[in-house]
Amino acid sequence: MFDGFVQKQFTVSDGVTINYRTGGSGPALLLLHGHPQTHVMWHRVAPALAENFTLVMPDLRGYGDSSKPEAGENCIAYSKRVMAEDMILLMRSLGHDAFFLGAHDRGARVAHRAALDYPQHIKKLFLMDIAPTLDMYEGTSREFATAYWHWFLFIQPAPFPERMIEPDPVAFIRRYMGARYAGLEMFCPEALSEYERCYALPGTVAAVCNDYRASAGIDLDLDREDRKNGNHLAMPLHVLWARHGVMERCFDVLGLWKAVSKNSVTGQNVECGHYLAEEAPDLIAREMTAFFAVSR
Repeated sequence: MFDGFVQKQFTVSDGVTINYRTGGSGPALLLLHGHPQTHVMWHRVAPALAENFTLVMPDLRGYGDSSKPEAGENCIAYSKRVMAEDMILLMRSLGHDAFFLGAHDRGARVAHRAALDYPQHIKKLFLMDIAPTLDMYEGTSREFATAYWHWFLFIQPAPFPERMIEPDPVAFIRRYMGARYAGLEMFCPEALSEYERCYALPGTVAAVCNDYRASAGIDLDLDREDRKNGNHLAMPLHVLWARHGVMERCFDVLGLWKAVSKNSVTGQNVECGHYLAEEAPDLIAREMTAFFAVSR
């Protein structure tokens, strides 16, 4: 799926190893995946983007073949601040002091935090199918809670959700991903097999739960502090979301992002479901190329 790309590993300051794949040429573009996927979710857009950008596609800590550390107090090891620092250290190690950032789902939450904490490193930000985490929790409705039930399962105290999922993690993600708009049939078999392999790795389910626990705790504290201090996004932002998804039904996506941004915010919905990069790869590649290429 990634002909011409090289797979490597990088160890960050706390000993966590980040698995990543890189390739292409041109300005640096960091791509972050969502749950329950890995960097493999970019396989349908990577060839086109590699014609114009040097791509760096990591597995977030806790996911894929990256390390799955213990959570620590308040799940600090999975706070988006720590996960964002992983990405900044990785990009610096590759010589990319300033770069473009594109992300989906959980990766987009890491990207949001990276853009707040390290605005000098991120030239433009491209987010897919999320609204700000704080607004999503504070705006929870029955429809949202029903559709995003996993948010509220995963944040339960350990080891309750882990014990429910770990006996058959493959069955879990097949049910979880298959229940979305496009079903399982649209996934490349090799990609789906990779998601299943990685979700079944020891420690993955606990890491996933800790990622979500952090988002419902320490991450919200950091978000509230930013808003109190007026720390908003400083770089241009482009947002896409699924027309056949929860963001479209439950949130004013553009309005919420404009409220936490000091720069331009553009975007629209896309005729697909939640997995935009795999359901509409040609469109995503075009949108990213057009948005990032303006200031190359």
